[in-house]
Amino acid sequence: MLALKEKRKIILAGAVIGVIAAALVWFGNPKNMGFCIACFIRDTAGAVGMHQAAAVQYIRPEIIGLVLGALIVSVAKKEFLPRGGSSPMTRFVLGAFVMITALVFLGCPLRMVLRIAGGDLNAIVGLAGFALGILCGVQFLKRGYSLKRTYTLPAVDGVWLPVVQVALFGLLCAAPAFILFSETGPGSMRAPVWISLIAGLIVGALAQRTRLCMVGGIRDVLLFRDWTLLSGFIAILAAALAGNLLLNALFGGYFSLGFMGQPVAHVDGVWNFLSMAAVGLGSVMLGGCPLRQLILAGEGNSDSAVTVAGYFVGAAFAHNFGLASAATAVAEDGTVTGGPTAAGKLFTIIALVVLLAVAFLNTKASAAARAKEPQRA
Repeated sequence: MLALKEKRKIILAGAVIGVIAAALVWFGNPKNMGFCIACFIRDTAGAVGMHQAAAVQYIRPEIIGLVLGALIVSVAKKEFLPRGGSSPMTRFVLGAFVMITALVFLGCPLRMVLRIAGGDLNAIVGLAGFALGILCGVQFLKRGYSLKRTYTLPAVDGVWLPVVQVALFGLLCAAPAFILFSETGPGSMRAPVWISLIAGLIVGALAQRTRLCMVGGIRDVLLFRDWTLLSGFIAILAAALAGNLLLNALFGGYFSLGFMGQPVAHVDGVWNFLSMAAVGLGSVMLGGCPLRQLILAGEGNSDSAVTVAGYFVGAAFAHNFGLASAATAVAEDGTVTGGPTAAGKLFTIIALVVLLAVAFLNTKASAAARAKEPQRA
């Protein structure tokens, strides 16, 4: 009975998030991008000058709201528990790798679901790769993969990322000359600030209460045949799809089934698949998808805050070194441009190799540590 109640709560939360995501697009966010952790962190990184890609620069209030929503609810529920110390540098690097490969795909796991809800079949190819990456990660989990234990920390260690988010919101509102704002491209497409912030707060609160995590959902299905967490993302998909179809019927342009012509997406199936495989594997190794890492950081988890810092640096690297993909575009003469760059493809392969190596080494180290533990009589 308790499990059924929990599943209903997660499904309801997912449905609300799906509706909010569709509404944010109607209010001005890019199509199929009501929420995207990777894209919005990339935009924020560009706004503060970490990269110079003029089309993707804007401090996204949704990210600020996610962290602060999780913080507020965790404090209210006495679940704000500062902790950390679990392989921070490894987590930083893994976070950067997850972000860069997500930008090769052009979206995080949450946006992947929202792209499917908008009719983008390229995202289904990405979903297949994502699931394979998680399956691979689960094999390491079964063999004891671990980034070691965490430790209780002083409260100040748990509030740094929320403090940074408050500072970013101040910069967004003050708009000093050194903060960059896109005038064209995805970064120029945004819902009003207060609507975006409130949406982020609501989603952050819901995700904190339900522990929503796309990686955790697929992992639980593979390990335990437990569909509870994944049911939330199925609800996001269903609600966002319903919202898109309604908006499309009323205004047009909110749903298009197919591969070509999808907003902020490319049609290279091989690299959609492989990049999301890297995102899936890396996220299993980190213990959660990008959405979950933001929520955990809001709860005071400094390991997740370090991971989020890795996301920001990864986003900067992706655009400073030509690793991020470009959306597919078709010229009047039929010429197709965009897609993953040669550097992005090479990095995706390197990321997969490095992720597998890190997983193997940490699994081996964990097994050796267990072997040295004294055996109980």
